[in-house]
Amino acid sequence: MDQFIEIPVKPGGFMESQSGIQRRNPKIFCRLVTPAQKTNTVFVLTHPTSNFHSHYLIEPLIARGVAVYLVNTRYVANDTMLFMERAIQDLGASIRHLRELGYERIVLIGNSGGGSMAALYQEQAEKLTITTTPDGQPINLEQTDFPPADALAMVCAHPGRAEQLLSKIDPSVLDERYPDLIDNSLSMYNPENGPAFPAEWLKRYRYAQQQRMERITNWVLARIKQLEATVPLEVADEPFIIHRTQADPRLLDLSLDANDRKQGTIQGQAVLTNQAAIGLGRICTLRSFLSQWSPTHTRANGPRCLANTTVPVLVVEHTADQTVFPSQINAWMTAAGSRGTHYALKGAPHYLDDKPELLNELSDLLVNWR
Repeated sequence: MDQFIEIPVKPGGFMESQSGIQRRNPKIFCRLVTPAQKTNTVFVLTHPTSNFHSHYLIEPLIARGVAVYLVNTRYVANDTMLFMERAIQDLGASIRHLRELGYERIVLIGNSGGGSMAALYQEQAEKLTITTTPDGQPINLEQTDFPPADALAMVCAHPGRAEQLLSKIDPSVLDERYPDLIDNSLSMYNPENGPAFPAEWLKRYRYAQQQRMERITNWVLARIKQLEATVPLEVADEPFIIHRTQADPRLLDLSLDANDRKQGTIQGQAVLTNQAAIGLGRICTLRSFLSQWSPTHTRANGPRCLANTTVPVLVVEHTADQTVFPSQINAWMTAAGSRGTHYALKGAPHYLDDKPELLNELSDLLVNWR
């Protein structure tokens, strides 16, 4: 059976949605697919902004006799105003619905960018600590908003949006207003620098990435303070652009954090995705930046959150992944400790929709695990 489910959720911030109906009576939209035979196990797939309603795991999991629940947060297809704290509240409303339906075993799959969200959710489900958003504004979270899952499966999961941006932001940009004004000595796309990239150059490069992120964060904090002093709080926010955010040296130098991947990004040629009109963290508001993109403010650092949970954890490594690297898999496993089970899906790229044999291998693993 295939059901489209509408779930009421708590209202968020002012102008979080341009639709007055959605703003006054917000709902999220989920898809529950169940096999012909009765099952007490359901796998939950969600992501802060991606629409997982057509995820490639649905059919193979259903064929193996388990239910699959696809959850879209209120930020589906639009991370401009994303607050991770509100996204996990949406996920909680969905999981509560599953408990009401009688499901006894809920496995939360943290796939790709859903990994940090799943870990943050389970952390707060086991012990709620969040009382404000990272900009200091109160948020109406309650422990009952977060029914815990029974297990977590991290499938080619990166550690979080902020950590991704930090590792991929282009440090050669000299002025946020003029992205073409760059320091060629810090450009990974300048062939004089590599690949291969020398260790000393990499050290300088990573430090410059941190410096650029700190400059952006400090400007965001100052701009919020300025707006709060001049306009009503509910509109004391504004959008801005972060240029050039696909510049991780691992995309070109395959000796760094080596696995079976090929050169480039999951979107294609790295130099082009770095300059594209839409990209990682490209457009967001000041306050949402702190929640999702700032390494010093986000709560959604996946491994850090995972370390505060108690449930069993499966960590699946796609060994040909171009955006999730072995060191990040190791971070998940370290956080999971003795609760963690590692599985290497040999030759798997980030997406498996055109790899039926690997998709079947992963599906068997998920269903038979514990």
